Amino acid sequence: MFDWMVWTTPVAVFFSCIAIMLAAMTIWELKEPNVARKGFLPMVTTRGDRLFIGLLGAAYINLAFVGIGGWLVEWLSLAQEPSIWISFTGSIAWLVWVMRKG
Repeated sequence: MFDWMVWTTPVAVFFSCIAIMLAAMTIWELKEPNVARKGFLPMVTTRGDRLFIGLLGAAYINLAFVGIGGWLVEWLSLAQEPSIWISFTGSIAWLVWVMRKG
């Protein structure tokens, strides 16, 4: 079914985490409706808003890391491109920060 796409382990973990987060947020919202609040983001947001903003940021972090991976090999004289797990952990940190403080 997914033969047309290159499913590496980090990509599969990334999309699995997104699916789990969406399911968890749906259950959380049904059990406990949220209240909009103001954090460091320049607008009043709900949990769903912060999840969406966090996921967008996570996607940009991963894309940027993949984009500069080749340059990092040249600049730092690495034997191979840095692991995508680095950007995955950065994405998770960004998402947690937005969800808690955003």
